[in-house]
Amino acid sequence: MGNHERKHVRGIFSYAQEITRLQLGDRYDETVAWMGTLPYYFENEDVRVVHAAMLYGIPLSEQREEILCGSTRGERELTAMFPDGYWHDHYTDSKPVVFGHHVTGPEPMIRDGRIFGLDTGACHGWNLTALCLPEFTVHSVKAQADHWSATKRQWQLPVLKTRPWYDLTWREISEAIERFSATSGPATQRWLTALQEWAAGLQSAFPTVLAEACRLADELTPDRLRQHAAAKVLFQARNARLDLAGMARQCPTPRRTIDLAAALGLTLDELPD
Repeated sequence: MGNHERKHVRGIFSYAQEITRLQLGDRYDETVAWMGTLPYYFENEDVRVVHAAMLYGIPLSEQREEILCGSTRGERELTAMFPDGYWHDHYTDSKPVVFGHHVTGPEPMIRDGRIFGLDTGACHGWNLTALCLPEFTVHSVKAQADHWSATKRQWQLPVLKTRPWYDLTWREISEAIERFSATSGPATQRWLTALQEWAAGLQSAFPTVLAEACRLADELTPDRLRQHAAAKVLFQARNARLDLAGMARQCPTPRRTIDLAAALGLTLDELPD
């Protein structure tokens, strides 16, 4: 069990997890169920194996899962314990330990016949390294490409389209557009521009929505106002307590804006594909 599998099992979605969920499609749930069965360590008479780290002098069965798998919390704990180095600098047990997680460079990190750091950056285009037991022979092969960079480019737009844009605030949408525009390709740039125009169009509809609310507030009887789907807004308009600033407070997200407009009999644009 590594930090990425643990995120899936715990329902925590960083960018890599969002990509994996889309890649697996209908097989995602069964794959996550399998991830949940993974052990946090392996040990036999020759070696100890963990995804990320362990503390010397403590049986693997008593180690913290966060440290074994390299979660963000586990990384913070290790930094606090070893501010001037790494956990493996302090590993004094006689049994060899094998781990990945931290990229050591294109070559593995092997020390004293006991420390084996095998993450040699295969996903970044460097090498894939294996340790064969019980001979303790090391084998490396060159990666065929910078797989992670290619995957990020390929899946950036599909991942962006799954974001809950309808429920983000206008500020959150603006900040996301600015953040992703800095690293996106032409197709993603075009979609982000369409997203920006859509959000701006919804906000520019505030005066129209306000005018319709005021019209209905004057036209409907009090009984019909109370039964209306937009009763709260209509009563504010009837009592002259609704202006553009108030409309912005009533419509902090695209969904709230579209729903209010629909309740007033207006149709606003949906997010473009």
